[in-house]
Amino acid sequence: MNRLPSLNLAVVGHIEWMTFLQVDYLPAPGLVGHTLQSMEEPAGGGSVCAVQMANITGSRVQFFTSLGRDEAGQRSAERLQGLGLELHIAWRDGVTRRGISMVDGNGERAITVIGDRLQPEGNDSLPWEHLASCDGVFVTATDAAALHYCRKAKVLVATPRLHLARLREAGIKLDALIGSALDPGERLPNKLGFPTPKWQIATEGSAGGRYEPGGGHYKAALTPGPVVDSYGCGDSFAAAVTIGLAAEWTIEQALALGAEVGAQCTSWFGPYPPSLQAKLSQEPNTN
Repeated sequence: MNRLPSLNLAVVGHIEWMTFLQVDYLPAPGLVGHTLQSMEEPAGGGSVCAVQMANITGSRVQFFTSLGRDEAGQRSAERLQGLGLELHIAWRDGVTRRGISMVDGNGERAITVIGDRLQPEGNDSLPWEHLASCDGVFVTATDAAALHYCRKAKVLVATPRLHLARLREAGIKLDALIGSALDPGERLPNKLGFPTPKWQIATEGSAGGRYEPGGGHYKAALTPGPVVDSYGCGDSFAAAVTIGLAAEWTIEQALALGAEVGAQCTSWFGPYPPSLQAKLSQEPNTN
């Protein structure tokens, strides 16, 4: 970490207002479960990546996103600003997407999202020109027009959750595409249909993961203790890899940083480290 230069970073993506439940067991037909612990936080892939980037680097990170003009949207904006993010928000008349994440005592998790995912788009009145001066940009949700603004950054990394059709429409070359070999929604197909990224990375949970070209394998880092919750591990991994590539580290060094940060995420409940969750709890309540 002490070898990281000063970096200008940004995330373009989505937010979900999440309810996190620690339960005695995950839902099953005919059974009634009980909540042991709960919290509400602004989360989702975009916000988790942006907050982790700010947390790792200690710098203010730009976050281009979209929110509904509702209570969840307003609360999300206020809390994320308090976590070191410089927000650029495309406000919508619709509702902010919500979700529920449940985790049991073994760290097994289930997530349900409610509503449509909102995303910033190229025709939104946002300061897209800022991305041209960024060392690294990570994208979870946007359209093809905005991807061309994103590509002006020195390093551009994306997730397949962006939707491969958007990448095909944009026709740009990514520096890295980070997916999951375990999640059907994030698997990388053999034929992408757009310029082959410099690096293609497929995470494999506790088995580490693989990267191309070269057929390389990286090891997972040891977890600091019992697995409490895996929410945000993959997003935090991607945030750290983006930082490493933006810092001009080797792919092996960037992956090692990602594995370390991802492993740390298993030790707490919810999307953010306890120190940041405490900071969130001190933010003004808009209820």
